[in-house]
Order: sequence, then structure tokens, then C-alpha cells
Amino acid sequence: MSSSTYPIYKPAGDNAVLVILGDEIDLQINRRVHALDKLFTRECFDGFVETVPTYTSLLIYYDPLLVDFSQALSEIQNRVSKLQQVDEQPSRLVEIPTQYGGDYGPDLEFVASHNHLSTDEVIRIHTSRDYPVYMMGFTPGFPYLGGMDDRIATPRLQSPRTLVKAGSVGIAGSQTGIYSIDSPGGWQLIGWTAVKLFDPASERPIFLSPGDVVRFIRIE
Repeated sequence: MSSSTYPIYKPAGDNAVLVILGDEIDLQINRRVHALDKLFTRECFDGFVETVPTYTSLLIYYDPLLVDFSQALSEIQNRVSKLQQVDEQPSRLVEIPTQYGGDYGPDLEFVASHNHLSTDEVIRIHTSRDYPVYMMGFTPGFPYLGGMDDRIATPRLQSPRTLVKAGSVGIAGSQTGIYSIDSPGGWQLIGWTAVKLFDPASERPIFLSPGDVVRFIRIE
């Protein structure tokens, strides 16, 4: 679909509007989503509740007791029209110290053999990229990361594990990610980090945010 057809506005139930800015996973489109998200934090309107950014769209919730759909849509369109005037903010770079292989990454050798690489090559490739956080989801604090090198892409496990330890770093297809809590999961586990991505007792319970950039740092 041509970029000239965007943005697209769709009602989502009786209390939200979905603003679609594109139809493919693309870093520039995702940056526009986050720029729009930040614009609403600075210029909210009467009845505004919250936003939820995704890969290509922003879901905007409003209180239907304070504002109706047409009023909310008008306010939203007004802010979307200001997108070109918004200066792109530098991304927060977050380094994630990671232990690879062994008990920390039981699937590292499979990822290496699947891609005809050594385990050291997999680690070198994995730590050589900076990964933008496109969106959050699956579990509280779980980051959907983009930008992984296709040389280490590996299919998910045929049978998911019933329990994956929080902090586990995995690969699924052409994506990499970090498990934020203990949960079932089918990603190929290559490492582990002690960084807590979700801590409900913290002042900032969600450690990463959409728009951040993650860099994995190998530690022994």
C-alpha cells in the first residue's frame, strides 16, 4: 500500500482510535509511531487515557464519558498533522550484559549448527548489532527487538518449554528477545542476563521502553 494512503484512522471499540502509519515492519515507520506516542504525552486532550504503540500503529484510548468519537478523532488528527514538526529524539541506548552458552544458553550449539557457524561466531554476530525496541508485549516488559542478522536466524522449538527463566535471551526466526518473567516459551535460548526487565516493586517496573536501543554485551 502506498505511503500516501497513510495515516489510516479506525475506531477500536467505543473508547479507542487506531492510527495506522504503515503496513510493514520498518524502522522509519516505527520511529514515527514513537514520535506520535511522545507527542500525546506532551499534548494530551480532555478525555485522553493512554496510548499503546505497535510496530506500525498507535492505539489511542479515550474516555467516552468525556469525549465522543468524532471529538477524539479531531484531536488525534490535529496531533498527527504536527508529526513533521516533531524533532526526532535520540534513542536511549541500553547495554544488556549477557552470559552465553552452557546452562545460560542451552540452544546456542543448535543455533550454530543450524547456521553452519561456530558458537563464538553466533555470539560475535549477536553482539555486533544494536537492536531497536519496536514494541512491548507477550508478557510485561518483554521487548520485541528488530535488526537481528539473518545469518543467525533459527526456527522456534518444535515443542515449547513449559518454563523459561526470566532474563533468558533467545532467537525465534529472524527475531531476538529477552524473557521478562518466568514463562513458557519456544524460542532458542542462547544466553541469559541478570538485568530485570520487569520488577513490579520498582519505581520503574518496565525496564525497557519502545524506541530504546538494546546492545548485548558478552560477559564470562
